[in-house]
Amino acid sequence: MSKYLILIVDDEPQNLALMRQILQKDYELKFAKSGEDALRIVGKYQPDLVLLDIQMPNMDGYEICTRIKGEFSKNIPVIFVSSRTEVGDEAKGFDVGASDYIIKPVIPELVVARVKTHLSLVGKEALEKSYKEAISMLSQAGHYNDTDTGLHIERMAAYARLLASGIGWSHEQCELLEKAAPLHDTGKIGIPDNILRKKGKLDPDEWEVMKKHSYMGYEILSKSDAPVFKLAAEIAYCHHERWDGGGYPRGLANDKIPAATRIVTIADVFDALTSKRPYKEPWSLDKAFDYLKEQGGNQFDPKLASRFCEMRTDVERIKIELKNPNET
Repeated sequence: MSKYLILIVDDEPQNLALMRQILQKDYELKFAKSGEDALRIVGKYQPDLVLLDIQMPNMDGYEICTRIKGEFSKNIPVIFVSSRTEVGDEAKGFDVGASDYIIKPVIPELVVARVKTHLSLVGKEALEKSYKEAISMLSQAGHYNDTDTGLHIERMAAYARLLASGIGWSHEQCELLEKAAPLHDTGKIGIPDNILRKKGKLDPDEWEVMKKHSYMGYEILSKSDAPVFKLAAEIAYCHHERWDGGGYPRGLANDKIPAATRIVTIADVFDALTSKRPYKEPWSLDKAFDYLKEQGGNQFDPKLASRFCEMRTDVERIKIELKNPNET
């Protein structure tokens, strides 16, 4: 595995030499004695972290930091290393985007600890970004040959989070649900195109094939022990169950259906009803909300359906914010 790249910026050669001695064993290092050189190196190499002196000729550290954040990337952590000890100096450093502030003369152990801490955050952020991208790609794969749009997936996930929050779920639970909900139709990747794209009603044999997508999604997603995929597997398996027991694939009823799935089902159906499809025009909001109320106790958990309807103002806000470009 390649080492993290750190750019060290200081106009005093002895300070650069000290930092080299402290960090060269564990990191790849680049050095700059001026702001111009620092910006050139950032542009060329995109370092993982910058250690930056404040008192520099021509361009001080505050300006360098501001330009790094504005011209290259806000995600490159900058740690000021300075002999300036006034509270205002440190505050100004954070104002221009610095992640930390180390006072000279430096203590080697402190430098190592601070650098390690901020690079671990860089690694976690990169992993989280990859994680979110993987979830997004997998959710899109499930709809690749379907008529649903990416915005449908975003809206139904946002509706699901809203409803979960509305019944008192914690921030962490709501966030996990919002990530897992878009994966509910992952199993459609195994359904033939001629069935997914059929504009008319499916015949009985086609319908039996279509119903298999619930278990297919579960089979795919349950291979992971990650919490988001475990929840997504549960949702994929049960999102076509009905409160009255008339759904599929297992005919679960009432609270035998997992709570997350009951939430996602309402969010998914509501967005499908109010969205334009090649085979139908969108329902009005009034008609869709009336349907949820009517089907409470039949298709949907009645308490959840009622709570969703009570949150109509927030639901409509989400619909407007995530509106398809071709919708009026």
